[in-house]
Amino acid sequence: MKSRILIKIGGRAFEGEKGFRELAAAIESQPAAEMIIVHGGGAEISRALKAAGRKTRFVDGIRVTRAADIKIVEDVLTGTINRRIVSWLRANGIACRGISGKTGNLLIVQPLTRGGHDLGYVGQIRQVNAGIILAAIENGQVPVVSPISADEKGASYNVNADSAAAALAAAAHCSDLVFVTDVPGVLADDKLLPSLCVGEARTLIARGTIRHGMVAKMEAAFEALNQNVPRVHILQWHGPATLNSIVNRESIAETNIHA
Repeated sequence: MKSRILIKIGGRAFEGEKGFRELAAAIESQPAAEMIIVHGGGAEISRALKAAGRKTRFVDGIRVTRAADIKIVEDVLTGTINRRIVSWLRANGIACRGISGKTGNLLIVQPLTRGGHDLGYVGQIRQVNAGIILAAIENGQVPVVSPISADEKGASYNVNADSAAAALAAAAHCSDLVFVTDVPGVLADDKLLPSLCVGEARTLIARGTIRHGMVAKMEAAFEALNQNVPRVHILQWHGPATLNSIVNRESIAETNIHA
């Protein structure tokens, strides 16, 4: 049985074409594994919103997205970043397809609230229609997914890319969900925690040891595990060998989250 791996890319390793050349090399080196890529674009969104005179506020690592923000966010994620990633991967030999959560009703959402806070046009995933993802894989393409999604009326919503990755990993029956970050994994007192169960992670969140954007990643990991994704990894990109280690289940500096 082939491995099917969803990689949620992020961090400085993927701010330029070099990281995508390495990712393309890693994908080519594992022809027996099927890949899905989900991306965010927080830094570019922040710059675009600032240029438009919009202030950014986060609640537990999730960007509050007002009506005046959503078109800017969609233009950045789907119109700019997704197309750029697809172009770079194709230029480096990878057949891929650019997709958003709106394509083929991939992700149907409803408004998300957080601790009583109105997050505006931030979506909570209600339904995943993974057919378009599976069709791309069947056609030998790597799906590259922007998390911009829509409600049942077609209104656009910003979906946290970690949440989108977890939902897609479950719906596409992935063997592994990999969150690539700027840190080697989950840290406590500056020490890497190589393995972490859900109960331990919730305790660290309650203590404030895990905070900011890592909270959203952990909650996405919990959701993926709850929906029977076998393995969830949080790690730093170290070139093509990073993916090879996941496929071959070799030891690597990471945090493995388990039930």
